[in-house]
Amino acid sequence: MRYRISKRFTFEAAHRLDGLPEGHKCGRQHGHSYAVEVVLTAARLSGPGFITDFAVLDAVKAHLADVYDHQDLNEVIDVEPTSENLARVLFDWCTANVPLPEGAMVESVRVSETSATWAEYGRTAASV
Repeated sequence: MRYRISKRFTFEAAHRLDGLPEGHKCGRQHGHSYAVEVVLTAARLSGPGFITDFAVLDAVKAHLADVYDHQDLNEVIDVEPTSENLARVLFDWCTANVPLPEGAMVESVRVSETSATWAEYGRTAASV
């Protein structure tokens, strides 16, 4: 059994996707209102009964604002800027940069380009 928490962030950015059929709308430069959800997990709670204080995740908000907000994602990340790839890039950043108590970890990062779609990258149930 594990505890899970999550926090959601938003930013605005543009991108285009290469390698699509001629005339595909995503091959043209376009923008999205992105939503990013970071999910943390732990088997035990620390402090007053937290996985971590939600304020620790303000580092993610600052990173998104500094690096991604109102940017061309093709110029910001070194892979094709799909939601799937962006979820992996942000998962890796969170894993390396969000200070968590012992036993807590980033379980997944979910990226939405629209209110109806999302992509997620994270640990499998067996690896948590």
